[in-house]
Amino acid sequence: MEEKKNEEAFVPEEETKDNNLTNEQTETKAEDSASDNLSESDEVNWKEKYDELNDSYLRLYAEFDNFRRRTLKEKSELMKTASEKVMVDILPVVDDFERALENIAKSTDVDSAKQGVELIYDKFVNFLLKNGVKKMDVLGEVFDTEKHEALTTIPAQNDDMKDKIIDCIQSGYELGDKVIRFPKVVVAK
Repeated sequence: MEEKKNEEAFVPEEETKDNNLTNEQTETKAEDSASDNLSESDEVNWKEKYDELNDSYLRLYAEFDNFRRRTLKEKSELMKTASEKVMVDILPVVDDFERALENIAKSTDVDSAKQGVELIYDKFVNFLLKNGVKKMDVLGEVFDTEKHEALTTIPAQNDDMKDKIIDCIQSGYELGDKVIRFPKVVVAK
């Protein structure tokens, strides 16, 4: 019998924690029941506050959605019209080509036609420079796979020419620091 008394006297810590939790839960339930006894005016105040916050949330969400749509629309319009300035600037070059084609058909002087085409070419190159496009000068440079496209290789005549570009088949162009067309080159090996 004494063993039974000792067993009852010993209560593990887990059970005491559970008892403490149940005591806290009963206190919380008592507070909840007190809050259930809130007056109707307090309940109305909470409801009004909830409605006010919900309304401000919905308005903020709608405002953000409108902002997002407006921004997307402006971006798409900007992308459509961004090239407009470039196209307007290139039209005089097209006009010059049209005049040159008309005059080449009528002209018997090849040198004057050649001069006219060279003037148009210079005007077009200046147009490209004005818009940030420049021709890459690659002859004699060390071959770089990030900037050049090798079409073929030929044996180097001396050691100084190894891995250098000795001929450019098609010119390359850069827009700012970005290569927009890689030059096609011949490399000495």
